[in-house]
Amino acid sequence: MTTAVELLGELIRFRTVGGGEGAAARHCATLAEGAGLTTRLLEWEPGREQLVARTTGGDGPPLTFTGHLDTVPVAPDDWSVDPWAAARDGDKVVGRGASDMKSGVAAALAATVAHAARPHSCRGVQLVLTAGEETGCTGLVRLDAPERDAIARGGPLVVAEPTANELVLGHKGAHWMRLRATGRAAHGSAPELGDNAAVRLARAAVALHDHAGWPRHDRFGPVTANVGVLRGGVAPNVVPDAAELLLDVRTVPGVDPARLRAQVGLLAGERVEVADHVVLPPLDTGADDPFVGMVRAALQAGGLPDDVAPPARFFTDASVLAGLLGDGDAAPTVVLGPGEPDQCHVVDEYCLATRVEQAVTVYEELLARWCAPA
Repeated sequence: MTTAVELLGELIRFRTVGGGEGAAARHCATLAEGAGLTTRLLEWEPGREQLVARTTGGDGPPLTFTGHLDTVPVAPDDWSVDPWAAARDGDKVVGRGASDMKSGVAAALAATVAHAARPHSCRGVQLVLTAGEETGCTGLVRLDAPERDAIARGGPLVVAEPTANELVLGHKGAHWMRLRATGRAAHGSAPELGDNAAVRLARAAVALHDHAGWPRHDRFGPVTANVGVLRGGVAPNVVPDAAELLLDVRTVPGVDPARLRAQVGLLAGERVEVADHVVLPPLDTGADDPFVGMVRAALQAGGLPDDVAPPARFFTDASVLAGLLGDGDAAPTVVLGPGEPDQCHVVDEYCLATRVEQAVTVYEELLARWCAPA
């Protein structure tokens, strides 16, 4: 098999901006099948299949690695290099998805393939590569029951999202809301005869942006709110009779979604409808969990610090997958990946090849400990 860094380059060359993940998933499936893993492509939208690959044998729940294949959009003219060429600049591998998170996918797949090739009594390893994570874990959320049943339940979870190979045990959740206002159209020369829905939502946007009284958590920090989309109207000479706002609220443990939605409604003001768009719970694994201890030992063996980093501000597929693996109760989950957190969604995104190689070493060590006789 190619090295993890070479595989990263191959994955970057798949243009998976809001689609096309299926081609990348099939490429990964071919590599997994060559190592003797069983694979299944999970269909939810044409061309956007997701992959479940699993080692054969094992008499219990597997250890699961997960990563997403989609990326956020890119404006190529803003980049100094082709975003899909996987250009090298010394130790840097540059390209859309390099850090978020094709480097993590490449490291997890390379480690799983190497583990499967090593003669031993395998306890079971599962790789779940998803689509649509960037739009609210859409690929996992929209799977029907038969497709979800292809994912083996019960074991712990490693999310290979970008942490610069630091150990993260929690991340914020996401509560995206859609706000709608309706008004009354009129000629633009007589705005007093209409009811401007865009103005009403603009006032709501400012109130939500400026609000400083969101709930706060000792470790996760405050709930945050971002006005991501604001649109309304059809022409400058028409008073808008409808407008829409999309709000991204990042949540912390202990915050009730219904109360948060009500708070947004109060801030938005009268005659603004607030509805849920995406609701993903935060992740919070206890530092005393035995699986966390196993991961820390693998980091030590790989020559990396095993300190627990603060919870991440971003969400991951663990918001869906941890509950699925645990049949309602969140499976023990760590976030640990080679990408650079500050490179997510930026121009000239890069990751470091040495971090990818380090992640492979740590993942292989973790897998060896997972399958070691008790």
